[in-house]
Amino acid sequence: MKVQGEPMRSIWVEADGWTVGIIDQTRLPHAFVKAELATAEEAGHAIRTMRVRGAPLIGATAAYGVCLAMREDASDAALERALTMLRATRPTAVNLHWALEGMRRVLTPLKPSERVAEAYRHAAALCDEDVAINRAIGGHALKLFQDAWDRKGRKGRLNVLTHCNAGWLATVDWGTALAPVYLAHDAGMPVHVWVDETRPRNQGAVLTAWELGQHGVAHTVIADNVGGHLMQHGDVDLCIVGTDRTTAHGDVANKIGTYLKALAAKDNGVSFYVALPSPTVDWTLQDGVRQIPIEQRDGTELSDVTGLLPSGEVATVRITPPGSAAANYAFDVTPARLVTALITERGVCPASEEGLLSLFPERRQAK
Repeated sequence: MKVQGEPMRSIWVEADGWTVGIIDQTRLPHAFVKAELATAEEAGHAIRTMRVRGAPLIGATAAYGVCLAMREDASDAALERALTMLRATRPTAVNLHWALEGMRRVLTPLKPSERVAEAYRHAAALCDEDVAINRAIGGHALKLFQDAWDRKGRKGRLNVLTHCNAGWLATVDWGTALAPVYLAHDAGMPVHVWVDETRPRNQGAVLTAWELGQHGVAHTVIADNVGGHLMQHGDVDLCIVGTDRTTAHGDVANKIGTYLKALAAKDNGVSFYVALPSPTVDWTLQDGVRQIPIEQRDGTELSDVTGLLPSGEVATVRITPPGSAAANYAFDVTPARLVTALITERGVCPASEEGLLSLFPERRQAK
């Protein structure tokens, strides 16, 4: 996608051939800052502090974290230490574990002297695969957008509501839920996005609004609780969100507040779609509410906000009374019964085990 008119990805290898470049997403939207990761510990810190975030990008960053670890020490013990450290950075997103298991699988049989080159090759292939997957998701979802546009008689604008950031900043490129938005916009469809602010970290207001603006897509930032009101008044044509982990039965874990949007959509007859790359499916889980671990982050993400002062200075201020406790749940689970359909790189399916297996029949043999 584009930043200031120039195409770029969210993660890359620098010109030196080994340092990993990222966009520091904690500095957006008021400053566009690139950062370099030179050690596995720096990659882990970037994931933990959400300098990089979004399930696919977390996985890619972890893979490159292994690469950086292998440059320092390619022994079996060092590989295990790196995998263990990186695995502990974020508990909910399954892509992290998928990417790390892939690195373990390809590196373990090799001699230490062969591991560095293979680690970088595999991490780069993982990134290229993510781009292809997300572009395919966008193509399948675009057909749903076109159907919704046809139902409106191709009049006015197509109003899409999304939650959190499931755009290219959350992936290597294209994004998941926003991929069809970009394709629709580029095809000339008058698409407009209602952007939930997504408290407590404001990934919608800060990140989704920024990247949509960079690409020239019409959008409006709204408070998280406005979505239901808009649906009641016919101002939302469809909802589309991403997911950090999806169970074999089609339950989806996404940024906190997604469940409430799904409930409002169900009550108002609005289609609620979830765009997911297949690596986000955790085939070992059946019941998302009971089995998906929900990350609880530092309460200051809720009690404090960062913004731009009239002076142009960026500052962080506290908005809650001193002494008030803050519970910061990062994700919630939307049951499959509230999801209209899942959109994967292989196509669209019902949010159910049979629906997923119809697109991924190889998983039947794995069960």
